[in-house]
Amino acid sequence: MALLDALRVAARTIPTDAPESDGTLSWDSTTIVLVEVVAGGVAGLGWTYADAAAAEVIRGRLRSALEDVDLDDVGAAWMAMRRAVRNDGSGGLAACAISAVDVALWDRRARASRVPLAVALGAFRRTVPVYGSGGFCSYDDARLREQLGGWAAAGMRAVKMKVGADPEADPHRVRVAREAIGPDVSLFIDANGAWDPREAVRRASVLDVAGGGLDWLEEPVSSADRDGLRFVRAHAPARVPVAAGEYVWGPEDARDLLVAGAVDVLQADATRCCGLTGFRAIGALAAAHGIPLSPHCSPALHAHAGCAVERLGPLEYFHDHVRIEERTFTGVLVPRDGALHLDGDRPGHGLTLREPLSGGEG
Repeated sequence: MALLDALRVAARTIPTDAPESDGTLSWDSTTIVLVEVVAGGVAGLGWTYADAAAAEVIRGRLRSALEDVDLDDVGAAWMAMRRAVRNDGSGGLAACAISAVDVALWDRRARASRVPLAVALGAFRRTVPVYGSGGFCSYDDARLREQLGGWAAAGMRAVKMKVGADPEADPHRVRVAREAIGPDVSLFIDANGAWDPREAVRRASVLDVAGGGLDWLEEPVSSADRDGLRFVRAHAPARVPVAAGEYVWGPEDARDLLVAGAVDVLQADATRCCGLTGFRAIGALAAAHGIPLSPHCSPALHAHAGCAVERLGPLEYFHDHVRIEERTFTGVLVPRDGALHLDGDRPGHGLTLREPLSGGEG
């Protein structure tokens, strides 16, 4: 029986390399909340991207929930954590906090078994295709060309840009993006819920023409607006798939998107959706509905999680998280031929902190 020996937590805020914005938000830094769980002499490492307040949820509710639980039984620990936050609300910060701990527990389990995390999760493959993601609304034309064109030149078969902050400028920006990546690379756009359903249909049609054909329309309306997403899906250019789901907080939210017929591509984020346990459940739901699951951001984690998805969409190789993960961990995978390839048989996710968590942080 592997009982909790130690739980260390830290929140570290890292500035962006330039001010960034999308269709509904602007930011200049990102916070990563790191968790190390030690049980039975084996440590596991997890993280989430959320406000530092998530660290307090981990130190309080979640640590208490893990006392006297056999941490070899990751599912039992997950259930204990979800029950512990019932009266506080199981989404938002609580879901992010659970996600970080659950990732650490799965990493610990894989390391204890001396297998890669993907294998512990039940791998279907060892390679996950990626698409470059950035193209922020705050970028000028030169930066947009450099970033998106650079990913295309590096062999990525798709790139994604943000739209919606200045709708009148978006057709020009989309044309710039297409010129940078050429005709053979797929162009994705993400409005981050900036439009209402009818506006989304109109703007998607305009941008499809401006971009010489779009291959992905993400969050044209909020993921919470299932009826709106279904409307856009029915009326947008027929060949452009609608993607959403990055803000699902667990399997139940993902189920509701699927049952509503709201998406062509479901997204989920293991650092938000109650961890790898939640992500695996969402993958099974997506497969049962015949819908691909595209892992959202955090490529250092989703390289493994994506391997355990039956119907897999491309993984989002997000500019901000790539920077943070390269600065935070050693052992981060680098894309090759438009994909992330598992590196041999390193146990767990194969990552090590560049700056170990200190006792004072936990």
